[in-house]
Amino acid sequence: MIELNPLAIFFAAIFTNNMIFSYFLGMCSFIAVSNEIPTSFGLGQAVTFVLTFTTILNYFIYHNILVPLNLEYLRFIVFIISIAAFVQLLEMIVERYFPNLYYALGIFLPLITVNCAILGVSLFMVIRQYTFLQSVGFAVGSGLGWTLAIVAMAGARKRIRNNKLLKGLEGPGITLIITGLMALAFVGFSGIVQIQ
Repeated sequence: MIELNPLAIFFAAIFTNNMIFSYFLGMCSFIAVSNEIPTSFGLGQAVTFVLTFTTILNYFIYHNILVPLNLEYLRFIVFIISIAAFVQLLEMIVERYFPNLYYALGIFLPLITVNCAILGVSLFMVIRQYTFLQSVGFAVGSGLGWTLAIVAMAGARKRIRNNKLLKGLEGPGITLIITGLMALAFVGFSGIVQIQ
């Protein structure tokens, strides 16, 4: 197996293996919160932060506890518990120190716990047998890629907000169409670097 450079994994996670555009992970908050650019950017920062630190946490839990005890089959439950605990801690910090962002994100901040992109990154890390640096590069890149996707969607939705659309395309309909078009545009980056 060829060992990929963590920097290559980082850029691939942003562009060619974007969680939204390649795997369609994290779509619920992507569609619901991508109405305003500042809110989208705030959620993207929170997702990037959670992705990075829960991947690091899950890496150490997996390699230092689950593997030595032959409990790898518990990774789904353990990863979900560690993600939920970390997001609870983050929610308390954001509520205390950034109340405007906390109220802007509303219910979607605690829903980061069930954002499948967060669990997906931890599982990809295990499945692809990434080293620690590769895992960190993949986590940060995936978070930045997710942020790029949601901010781009917020910008697109802002541009079309005042335009007249067919009744059936308003709301989630046009959002999904734009997401598909963005995913096709990101396929153009696939010749740069791919990770599997």
